Parts: sequence; structure tokens; C-alpha cells
Amino acid sequence: MTAAPSEQPSPERSSAEQPRAGRNLPVAIGVGIALAALVLGTLYTVKEFFVALAVLAVAIACHELSTALAGQRIDVPVVPLMAGSAIMLIAAYADGTDALAVALALSIVAVIASRIAVPSSGRLKRDLAVGVFVVVYVPLLASFAMVMARRPDGADQLVVFILAVVLSDTGGYAAGVLFGRHPMAPTVSPKKSWEGFAGSMAFGVIGIAIAFPLLLSGHWWQGAILGALVVVTATVGDLGESLIKRDLGVKDMGKLLPEHGGVMDRLDSLLPSAPVVAVLLVLMVG
Repeated sequence: MTAAPSEQPSPERSSAEQPRAGRNLPVAIGVGIALAALVLGTLYTVKEFFVALAVLAVAIACHELSTALAGQRIDVPVVPLMAGSAIMLIAAYADGTDALAVALALSIVAVIASRIAVPSSGRLKRDLAVGVFVVVYVPLLASFAMVMARRPDGADQLVVFILAVVLSDTGGYAAGVLFGRHPMAPTVSPKKSWEGFAGSMAFGVIGIAIAFPLLLSGHWWQGAILGALVVVTATVGDLGESLIKRDLGVKDMGKLLPEHGGVMDRLDSLLPSAPVVAVLLVLMVG
């Protein structure tokens, strides 16, 4: 989910506030509300519709990432990747982690076999390594949301999970714009500041400490721990995708969502947070 020559921004202004100030907030908020309504509407009506929505989102994200990689002459077979993604998410929802493990293995084999079938251009090993990475990075991590969805209180668990990431992103944005002065990782993402991270932590810890006992009948301190850990994983996910985009020379993975970029740009913080939350919720609420 920051003394330079006079013609360049000073370190104090290189944080989130400069690039983010130009963002069309009404459009961004409108898109965010529409996405939230779509997710909540499917989660609390027919959960299989949510699974279908997740399969579609992950397929688009895989396509976006594969297209960006192709721009650097890295060939990841799109069709087996998208098919394997769908199978992994559906298997995780239908039968949990055992089925997910089998689907993961089959997906990796399909991606490797499809790439080997293409005449080699001297980049086969690199393409194979990146192909396996994409399978693990996008559909595997996303599948842990399906593991949560299949639980009796899966809808509430997913709301806590998504809310934690949204609070982290919102707190980081607000604090970065208002107070951001010290870049967290200027060579990776100049928008990220330590002040923004503190805002993410405040929003995440307080928000989930309140939401956790209301939605999952747990303790507030469990929510505070969960919120803090999600802030860390969400920040790592955001910085990780920023590093990938920097290496690939792209600003956004796609343009499907106005003022948000591509679907992959919305999943970056969610993906590494999903397995962490899935495991923690088993330990905290059973």
C-alpha cells in the first residue's frame, strides 16, 4: 500500500509532499470508495463473487507485471501464469493450503515448461528465475487472502486485513504530506519519509486496536500488534514494488485505475501482508 544545488529540491522537500501534492485527490478517493464498495459488496453477499473478483484482479496484475518485464526483454509466459494464478486462488479458497501447495507446484511447472518451449535467446535462466518469482510474488501471496476468506468469519477477517493496509497507506500519505522531511529510502522511493512511516504506524495501531475487538471479538492489544506488523509488511511491499518499477524504468505498472496506477500498484502493500495476517489471525482468534 519522501545542501543540494538550488535548482534541485532540498532534502527537506524530497519526501512525499512534493509529488503527492499534485495528485487529484477527489478522483483518487472516488476510485478508492468504488473499489471498497465492490469488495465489501461481494464479501458480504456471495463470497464466490469476491473470489472471482480476486482472480480477475490477480490476472490483471500478472499481465501488468509481465508487460513491464517484457519491456526489458524478460519473457514470462502470460497465459500459463494467468491460468495458474486462477487455479491457485480457487484451490486455496476451496481446500486451503494443501490444495494451494499443489496448485503452486503445477503453476511453476507450467510457466517453466512454456518458457523452455520457446527458442532460447541466451536469457533462458534469467527468464525462468523471474517467472518463478512472479508466480510466488503475485498469485501465491494473494492466495492467502483466499485462505482467510474460506474461514467461518472470513469476511470479517478480510475486512480487518484490508483495513489495516488502508490505514497504513492513509496515515503514511497524510503524515508524509504534512510533516515529511526525512526520506526513508530516497534511492528507491523519494515519496517515502520516516514521518510518513510514523503516521502509518499511528493509524494502523490505533485503527486496528479499535476494529479488532469489534469485528473479531479479540483483544485490543492483539489488534495493536496486528496493525503494527501490517504497517511493516505494507511498507516493505510498497518499497519492494518501487524497487521493481525503478529497475524496469516504469512509473506505474498500469493505468487502469485513475490516480492509482495499475491493479498491481494497489496490490503491492496487500500481497506481503496477506500471509502474515492469515497466520496471526489463526494464533489470535483461532
